[in-house]
Amino acid sequence: MEAENAVPDPDILRGIVSMRMPFGKYKGTVLCDLPVSYLEWFAREGFPPGKLGMMLATLFEIKTNGLMYLLDPLRK
Repeated sequence: MEAENAVPDPDILRGIVSMRMPFGKYKGTVLCDLPVSYLEWFAREGFPPGKLGMMLATLFEIKTNGLMYLLDPLRK
């Protein structure tokens, strides 16, 4: 699938606003509430494998590009 035709996965965005960080300094923090500095650290050191890594990388792009408003309708 080409990038232009890629459809965002709504489950990833829902996970970003509902899942809690399972480990580390911010264990228990909802992913969308993680500070940018923590996401920058992952960007430098490497995101974890699997779905969590995908969600953190997506959140990094959202936060660093000023797109947090996209998550507002999903937050409770």
